[in-house]
Amino acid sequence: MPDFTCQVETSIPVGLRLDRYLAEYLKILSRSQIKARRLRALLDGRAVKLSRPLKGGENLELSWTEAENIFLVPQDLPLDLLYEDERVVVVNKAQGMVVHPGAGNREGTLANALLFRQLNRKGALDGGGLRPGIVHRLDKDTSGVMIAAWDDEAHAFLSAQFKARKVRKTYAALVQGSPGETRGRIDRNIVRSRRNRKLFTVSDKDTGRRSLTFFKLVKSYGKYSLLLVRPRTGRTHQIRVHLKYLGNPILGDPLYGRPDPLFPRASLMLHSKSLGLVLPGNEKPVFFRTPLPLRFREIIRQL
Repeated sequence: MPDFTCQVETSIPVGLRLDRYLAEYLKILSRSQIKARRLRALLDGRAVKLSRPLKGGENLELSWTEAENIFLVPQDLPLDLLYEDERVVVVNKAQGMVVHPGAGNREGTLANALLFRQLNRKGALDGGGLRPGIVHRLDKDTSGVMIAAWDDEAHAFLSAQFKARKVRKTYAALVQGSPGETRGRIDRNIVRSRRNRKLFTVSDKDTGRRSLTFFKLVKSYGKYSLLLVRPRTGRTHQIRVHLKYLGNPILGDPLYGRPDPLFPRASLMLHSKSLGLVLPGNEKPVFFRTPLPLRFREIIRQL
C-alpha cells in the first residue's frame, strides 16, 4: 500500500516539478532521501517520473523503501514469548518498546532483541547477514501480539497474508465515552493531516486511503468503555484516528486523545489482543491470544 496519499495543492506554481513539491512543500523526504529510498509516484493512478511538472489538483500516491539500518546491534532484552519454531517467533510486545530502529531509537528495540535471539539460535558469533524479518508493526505505546520471521521465505509467506488482508487482528481499547451501539463499523478514508504531517485524520472528501474498522462494545463504565476493535485495513494510526472520529478517543492517547480528569497519567490504552493467521508449512490458521495487560486491569478495577 502507498506510504502517503494526498491531493496536490491547487495553489502551487504551475509547472513545479514533483520532486521539488515533495521536498519543499510537503517536506516528507529531502531530495537526497527521495533518491536513496527509491521513491515511486502515481498521479491520478498513473506512474510518473519525479521530474513530472504538476498542474495542481492531481491525486498523488507515494511509495518508498525504509532506510535500512546496517548497524543493527544484537541486544539481550527481555521478551514475552508466545510461540517459536524454526520459521517464526510470536511475542507479546511490551508497551514502550519501539519495533524497529530509527532516528532517536537505535537500540532497545524489538529488532535488536530478536537479532540477539536469532544469533543464539544459530550459534553465530556475529550478524553474518542475519536479520529478523519484521512482518508488521505496532506503535511504540501499543502493546500486544506481534509475529516475526526467521527466514526470507517465511517473511514473504506471512507478508502476503497481511497484504491480502487475510490476517485476523483484534485489539482491546479502553476509550473515553460510549459509542452508543453495541456493534458498529467505521468506514472513512484516512489522510495525512495538513496541520501536522506526522499525524493523520479522517478525510471529508473522496481522498486518502480507504480504511475500515469494526468494533464491539464489551462493557460500559459510564464515561468510559472497553471495546474490541478489528481493523480490516492496516493504515498508520488507523484505530486511533477512527475512534477519535467516532467521538471515543482512546484513553491516554497523547496524539489523538484529550486530557482526562480521572486518569491524567494514563498511558495509551490500546493492546493487540489476538492475531490469527496461517503459519509457514501449515494450511489452517492458528490464533495467538494475550490477556489484558496490567495497566488495563488497574483502571478497570477503579471503574
